[in-house]
Amino acid sequence: MHTGWRDAGTGKRRTAVSTTTLGVIGTGMVGAAVARRVVDAGLNVVLSNSRGPQALAALVAELGPAARAATPAEAASAGDLVLAAVPLTAYERLPRAELVGKTVIDPMNYVPSYLPVAELDSNELTSSELVQRRLAGARVVKALHSIGPKHLLELCRPAGAPDRTALPLSGDDAQAKEQVAGLLDVLGFDAVDLGPLADSWRSEPNTALYALPYVGQPPSGLTPADFVAWVQQAPGTPVSAARIAELAATAVRGPAGFRF
Repeated sequence: MHTGWRDAGTGKRRTAVSTTTLGVIGTGMVGAAVARRVVDAGLNVVLSNSRGPQALAALVAELGPAARAATPAEAASAGDLVLAAVPLTAYERLPRAELVGKTVIDPMNYVPSYLPVAELDSNELTSSELVQRRLAGARVVKALHSIGPKHLLELCRPAGAPDRTALPLSGDDAQAKEQVAGLLDVLGFDAVDLGPLADSWRSEPNTALYALPYVGQPPSGLTPADFVAWVQQAPGTPVSAARIAELAATAVRGPAGFRF
C-alpha cells in the first residue's frame, strides 16, 4: 500500500507496509466510525468491546462479511494494526500480552476531570507516552484523536484529490508510523508526522490543531456542553498537510487535557 503522507520536517512522501485487518478495541463513536471506513476501503475488521462479542451483533451485521466480533484479546491478536479506541481511563485494561509486537493506534485524549494523572498534569509525559509505557512491547502511534467521527466519514477523499484532508500522527517507531500512515491513506487521508510521542501534545486538546481545523470557528458564547455538541455536528472543513504542519510548528504547550 502506498501512502500520501508527508513528514512535517522534510515534506517527503513515504511508503508504508500493507495492512489487511484492523483490530478494534472499543466500539464507541471513534471505533465504529473507523470500522466503517475500513470496511468501505476493502479491509477486514475485528471488533471488540468490554461487553463481549454478543453486544456487537448489530454493528457486525451492518458492516457485513468483512467484519466479525471478538474479545479484546482476540482482536489484538488478529489485527495487523490495532486501534485502541477506549477512554484513557481504561488504558490499563488493554490486553498487554496480545499487543506485544503490534502497532497500536492511540486515539485517546486526556480528561483530567475523569481521572487526574499527576505526570500528565505536570507535562512530564504526554498521554501517549503513558500508554506506551504501559504497552512496553507494542509500538504506539498517536493518531485519529484530533478529528471527530462525523468528519472522519465526511472528509475522506481519494489520493491526489485537491481537497484531501491531512491528519497528524506521532510515534517513536518509524516503521509503525509508516504502517499507520498507510492505513490513513487507504481511509482517505494524508498524514503529517509530528515526531516522537513526546511531541504528540502538539495535536492534543487545547492546541490549535485539535478538532477546530476540521470544523472552522464555533459561534461565540457557547457553554462547554454546547461547544462539544457544536463540534460534533458542524460540517467538515478540509485541511491540507501544509496547514497541519504549520499549526503543529506554532503550537504552544499549555495544561494537558480537556480544560474549559
